[in-house]
Amino acid sequence: MQSFYPPVRTLMGPGPSDVHPRVLSAMARPTIGHLDPAFVSMMDETKKALQYVFKTENELTMPVSAPGSAGMETCFANLVEPGDKVIVCINGVFGMRMKENVTRFGGNAVVVEDNWGDPVSATRLEDALKDNPDASIVAFVHAETSTGALSDAKTLCKVARKYNCITIVDAVTSLGGVELLVDEWEIDAIYSGSQKCLSAMPGISPISFGERAVAKLSKRKTPVTSWFLDLTLVMGYWGEGAKRSYHHTAPVNTLYGLHESLLMIREEGIENSWLRHQQNHQKLRDGLESMGIKFLVKAESRLPQLNTVIIPDGIDDADVRNRLLNEYNLEIGAGLGAYAGKVWRIGLMGYASRNENVTLCLSALNYVLRK
Repeated sequence: MQSFYPPVRTLMGPGPSDVHPRVLSAMARPTIGHLDPAFVSMMDETKKALQYVFKTENELTMPVSAPGSAGMETCFANLVEPGDKVIVCINGVFGMRMKENVTRFGGNAVVVEDNWGDPVSATRLEDALKDNPDASIVAFVHAETSTGALSDAKTLCKVARKYNCITIVDAVTSLGGVELLVDEWEIDAIYSGSQKCLSAMPGISPISFGERAVAKLSKRKTPVTSWFLDLTLVMGYWGEGAKRSYHHTAPVNTLYGLHESLLMIREEGIENSWLRHQQNHQKLRDGLESMGIKFLVKAESRLPQLNTVIIPDGIDDADVRNRLLNEYNLEIGAGLGAYAGKVWRIGLMGYASRNENVTLCLSALNYVLRK
């Protein structure tokens, strides 16, 4: 057994994305205790910075000490009780995972299904709410990572609120990459991940709960089934002020990295981050289309930070991706589910969303395809 030295890759898949050198440097700083006053001060700054990127004043805004899947489970574990009827919108893999969470926590999932590659339909959602007046929660994916489809979260939340349902929103791939306004759109509960457009390492899941979600949590008739993810306990550690109660040993150095990544977004400006992702998407789109490569998702519903393209006829999916990895140290993603072997997913997320990456991807892919 020897020390591990990973190869230097350019990560342009669905995640993780490239981690900025400043973030890697921050993680190498000395470890201190997770209740150290200096660390507690950094925790407060991290919460404020998460409120900034989420565009919210929600007090219950914090990073879960685990990856995005744990952020998803935190929302469902705390808000779904046995017997709750939940409308789950599915237009890809991660909507399916939402449904799995609902059923595991004893909820009754009512599925609203759209074609993979299409956004969630507000009309279908409203029809389901009319047919299920006893529903209490609506869950949907803002940016479906399996297809690159972007749904209209503002409209979907408006529909849900019209029928007195709280919303649970997956923003794992959207946070930092496209417009996301938690307070203005009246999103009740939302989760994301550190490894996508935040330019940070995997392993942290930012979440935010609004007043209506907190009220539902406080009125639970049954205990939260997960001790580790029970927010009534976790907030004793992540709550406001210098006095914190021990809940778990936080991933200290990983949170240094998240803090640094959020600082960088503050320096750039969140609106400028959204614009950068869109501009680099346009460069990539133009180059791919000039090669005759077509997109899966229609332009009006297309994620700029995750470009899902159709593999040309006669091209071997795995062979191309292996050659890109081995000859160019460039990673792009394969398709999932029904699209396995049929599409590539090319990420432009966070630090990976820069001009030199677009140039590398286009030139390397063009060469490999011609060969």
